[in-house]
Amino acid sequence: MVDSSLWQALGAALALMLIIEGVMPFLNPAHFRENLLRICQLDNLQMRVVGFFSMLLGLLLLYWVH
Repeated sequence: MVDSSLWQALGAALALMLIIEGVMPFLNPAHFRENLLRICQLDNLQMRVVGFFSMLLGLLLLYWVH
């Protein structure tokens, strides 16, 4: 059985992710829409590279914080 504190941490992480993801469209929706259009124009390899470095940055940040 998974400890309830783990579920609380996962829930808090998900909540923070949603808050952070919502800041840009809330503050500047036009700029956010332009960036989404640019992202849609990336090919699969470019998207994978962006995703990889995003995960790597998140992992490093998590290591630094913990």
